Amino acid sequence: MDPLGLKAILITFLVFVPLERLFALHTEQKVFRRGWANDLIFLLVNGLVIKLGLLAVVLVSIFAAESAVPASVRATVGGLPYWVQIPLAIVLSDLGFYWTHRMFHAVPWLWRFHAIHHSIEELDWLAAARVHPVDQILTKGASLVPVFALGFSEWTIGVYVLLYQWQSVLIHANVRFRFGPLRLMFASPEFHHWQLSNDREARDRNFAGQLSFLDVLLGTLHMPRGQMPTAYGLDRPIPHRYALQLLYPFVGDRVHQYMPASAAVEAELKPANPVPECAGALHPPGAHG
Repeated sequence: MDPLGLKAILITFLVFVPLERLFALHTEQKVFRRGWANDLIFLLVNGLVIKLGLLAVVLVSIFAAESAVPASVRATVGGLPYWVQIPLAIVLSDLGFYWTHRMFHAVPWLWRFHAIHHSIEELDWLAAARVHPVDQILTKGASLVPVFALGFSEWTIGVYVLLYQWQSVLIHANVRFRFGPLRLMFASPEFHHWQLSNDREARDRNFAGQLSFLDVLLGTLHMPRGQMPTAYGLDRPIPHRYALQLLYPFVGDRVHQYMPASAAVEAELKPANPVPECAGALHPPGAHG
């Protein structure tokens, strides 16, 4: 038993740290960057919480599918060849991810949960772990519901989960991979780095998890050729500590009263940008060119 996934964490560390040294996008960035220890706490603690939450979502979706989805449909989907099931499952799941992710940007209260992920100021393989459990359970749950409800085979679901997990780490990694002509089909580090950048033109863009062509089709792609973002994070800083970041969605800026005096002063000294960190909360989707 390995409920914390320590073996997977070790393997990921051994694979991606060398990759980030050999193909670094930001060569000045250290392996143990600022916030690294905090993100490790997210990885160890959140992982178990998110797994339990997703298990509940999956069980509910399977139970609901018994009455909502005809058995013949589930049997037909489960009987499709794997070469049909796998891409179909990826497309359906990523549609759920896209719209849920977009909603977390557009709805101010939901944005507070998602802002935790956008608070990362330096990206690497571990940055994927800095997520609020509510954010991940709802977003990943929206991806998994159609896959389980429609009766995709266990093998197909296993392949999908494996692909999703490794790609999720890759697109956060500090690597300069761009995917060439496939950049408009599949989400790459280039694609997701822009999603997390602090560039005004990139705000509320690149919502897909695996398939960048969804953003192409829906008019939300921002991936200027030959460019990469140089700055990440939020205009209005939030606490860096794990416990305070979990609390932030529920109390908002009042969370600063729980910060140590030195950290609060540092946050106040950070230059403010007049454009809100959640542009989608105040502007209609697609308003940023």
